[in-house]
Amino acid sequence: MGQQFVVQLPNRPGELAHLARALCARGVNIVQIQLSTAGDLACALIYTDCCDDDTTDVLHSMGYPFVAGSTLTVEIEDTPCALGDLTHRLAKAGINLKGCCVIGRHHGLAEWSLSVDNEDAARKALGMPAVSELEEVGR
Repeated sequence: MGQQFVVQLPNRPGELAHLARALCARGVNIVQIQLSTAGDLACALIYTDCCDDDTTDVLHSMGYPFVAGSTLTVEIEDTPCALGDLTHRLAKAGINLKGCCVIGRHHGLAEWSLSVDNEDAARKALGMPAVSELEEVGR
């Protein structure tokens, strides 16, 4: 998965439609989205299937505040304390979590998509292979 975009939107009718149609006009497909609201604001966690630059350009042109982060996928036990333990390990390593989302559950495991400010450091903190190691395997 590419970058995750955490986008701040006004909480009003049609705002998400406005954003979705603008992404569509640029040829950007939303692969996954999660939206929540609080008062006058909405927050959308958006994953797209194409060039992150196109998504960034659309968000900038529409004036939406957003943060983008590298995304990694992890599987952890599907238990009450597993996410707290995982995020504590990231915090101890100085990793800022920009967004997270459950993307699947099976056989007692939960698959999480995490958006972080430093993917390599996050991988190291979680005992995962570095991006460069993954690229070597793919060659």
